Amino acid sequence: MLKKNIGNLDRIARVVIGAALLIAYFVMDNASPFLLVGIIPLATGLMSSCPLYSIFGMSTCPMNDD
Repeated sequence: MLKKNIGNLDRIARVVIGAALLIAYFVMDNASPFLLVGIIPLATGLMSSCPLYSIFGMSTCPMNDD
């Protein structure tokens, strides 16, 4: 499993933005880019792990690394 590197505020923002983009995909006509753009933040928010954060060594998670 991937290591947690997303804090609560970042996680909530990703889930809300991702869900809003997915809703826009289903509601709007000709909105196909919203599907891909919406899945990425939603998935990373639900997993509490961002691969880009791991690559750059970033973390918004307040947990101590043991």
